[in-house]
Amino acid sequence: MEKSAIQLVRRLQEAGHEALFAGGCVRDRLSGTPPKDFDIATSATPDQILNLFGKGEQVGAHFGVILVREKGAHFEIATFRKDGAYTDGRRPASVVFTDAKEDAQRRDFTVNGMFFDPVAVQLIDYVAGQEDLAARKIRAIGNPLDRFREDHLRLLRAVRFATVLDFSIEEATWKALQSQAKNISTLPPERVREELDKIWRHPNRVVGFDLLVDSGLMSFLLPELLLLKGCEQPPQWHPEGDVFVHTRLMLSLLPPDASLPLVLSTLFHDIAKPATYTFDEEAQRIRFNGHDKLGAEMTAVILKRLKYSNQVIDAAVAAVAVHMAFKDVPKMRKAKLKRFMARGNFADELELHRVDCLGSNGILDHYHFLKEKAEEFAAEPLIPPPFLTGRDLIDHGMQPGPGFKAILTGAQDLQLEGTLQSREAALAWLREQTRNR
Repeated sequence: MEKSAIQLVRRLQEAGHEALFAGGCVRDRLSGTPPKDFDIATSATPDQILNLFGKGEQVGAHFGVILVREKGAHFEIATFRKDGAYTDGRRPASVVFTDAKEDAQRRDFTVNGMFFDPVAVQLIDYVAGQEDLAARKIRAIGNPLDRFREDHLRLLRAVRFATVLDFSIEEATWKALQSQAKNISTLPPERVREELDKIWRHPNRVVGFDLLVDSGLMSFLLPELLLLKGCEQPPQWHPEGDVFVHTRLMLSLLPPDASLPLVLSTLFHDIAKPATYTFDEEAQRIRFNGHDKLGAEMTAVILKRLKYSNQVIDAAVAAVAVHMAFKDVPKMRKAKLKRFMARGNFADELELHRVDCLGSNGILDHYHFLKEKAEEFAAEPLIPPPFLTGRDLIDHGMQPGPGFKAILTGAQDLQLEGTLQSREAALAWLREQTRNR
């Protein structure tokens, strides 16, 4: 991909235009991280870019951005520009094509404002980005208040870059971010979700969580999480502290490659505890009756608000809904246990249970029980093809109706528990059932 990007730069330069790598790919190269994509900035106008490369998609021709395909990869080639006034906190009302130096001044943070000439092998840094990169700082270019007022998404991008790069946010930039945090509410939920997901998917996610809280952004993005602060829990089961402390601790215990539904279910598994908090005077203990069911409903509302896909919503909601069921697994009949373990997202649900335990009393008995059962059941599918079908019931004189499901479920239970070990045995059992009806 880099070779193709260099070739595009070379062709632009040979045609008499200035052309440079820009933004994140420059930052990543200097950091020793392989860039995921390569953006190119150039003095060539959009028409000149299109004329030079023949075909290109005008993804932002008004802003001077052309998408060019080269050897199966796509590259954004943008004309150097100076932005006009921002009127909606999202994009400039107009742009003026300019040179590299002015183009650097319109960008968000110094570490993203550098250019690199891959042909001459030369760094071009008008914003002291290399210095901040070495100091591991996120610093707004120019006046941070102006940068955040221009594009409100930069508020969240600052937190995202600090998270994924493990950098600190420079003091003036941080204060400006805090003062402008309320403006994050003006953005479409899809743009917010995309930035949040990059934080949640990163192994450093707990740093991002803390920055969202401390900056004030969480108050406008996921205010429900802040209600967990001060919500006390039974100390015998939760010596770590309140629900907020518990949730944050769980987040820090997730594996680096945790799936998005797993992270989301971790964040929201106890979201309904404040709403279901009661104190049992007789038992002298705190209770949260029904917080799993209400929590699943609240999780669905929150994720729909952020425009998540149904697939992500369903997986996260299901995990929240069943997270309390793990305390009952040793008492489950084998058939019920197998069905429980055969759930489509059981691996994530089991991991949620693991960090729930580690983030509270540390007792992993049920987790180890399920791991042992997984080994015990590994020789065959948890839910094998049933011995009996509806056709068998009809052949034995039964009329389709509500009783069908009870008979078929009963037969499958016996099959899962090993009581019925063949189709012949199941048919014999069926004959006995129909004889007694």
